[in-house]
Amino acid sequence: MKNQQFGNWQSTVLGIVLATLVLLGLNSFIIINPGQAGVISILGGARDGALLEGIHAKPPFISVIDVYDLTVQKFEVPAESSTKDLQNLSARFAINFRLDPIKVVEVRRKQGTLANIVSKIIAPQTQEAFKIAAARRTVEEAITKRSELKEDFDEALGDRLDKYGIIVLDTSVVDLAFSPEFARAVEEKQIAEQRAQRAVYVAREAEQEAQADVNRAKGRAEAQRLLAETLKAQGGQLVLQKEAIEAWKSGGAQMPKVLVMGGDSKSGVPFIFNLGNVQNQP
Repeated sequence: MKNQQFGNWQSTVLGIVLATLVLLGLNSFIIINPGQAGVISILGGARDGALLEGIHAKPPFISVIDVYDLTVQKFEVPAESSTKDLQNLSARFAINFRLDPIKVVEVRRKQGTLANIVSKIIAPQTQEAFKIAAARRTVEEAITKRSELKEDFDEALGDRLDKYGIIVLDTSVVDLAFSPEFARAVEEKQIAEQRAQRAVYVAREAEQEAQADVNRAKGRAEAQRLLAETLKAQGGQLVLQKEAIEAWKSGGAQMPKVLVMGGDSKSGVPFIFNLGNVQNQP
């Protein structure tokens, strides 16, 4: 009976020892997956040196491992600022970033969780970087030269976040808005520019028409000069005949009612009269 009890006691002790060993084993190692970094804290103090991907030993029960995602993170952050001409300008930026694995221990000590990094570091630094970029240009320049605004913003934000162990990979302007007063001013300016362009077009059209009239007048004068020279060579008779023909055309050119009488070719003006008047005489 005593041997049986002793055997049960030994089995219990062995089971406890095995369970303790298993528990110690599970708490003595940590696996860090690719794209992650771990920070080990012993009795509340973070140790230097980040734990990168792989298996790492750790003191059981008295240590805690904080795992950080090193892959690309994306957050949209709003920002507002005044431009060089004191106009209100608001924007929303999409920021792609990741944590620097070399500085992840410093991030753990100063910022803590990823949520704290976004709310306490990225958001306020985005605001400050946008103020720097917006203050360098007017609101119209901020809109028309959007790429230059983004370049200044990226440079300012990258410099500010780098010291916090945050690497900015890319940013994009999701939205850029200005005050309603400026919107009305832009609309009025566009209308005025359209009217000015229309006025210039009308003036050019009138100028071209006037030039065309001048060219036509010059053409007619040249034609008349040539005609006068020709008629002068004919002794002047063709001048009178031409004038009679022109008068006939301007009068309606009713050929059946007109009789042209003339003697020889050297006589003067052809005689033109209405045959109806002759027929009505007694």
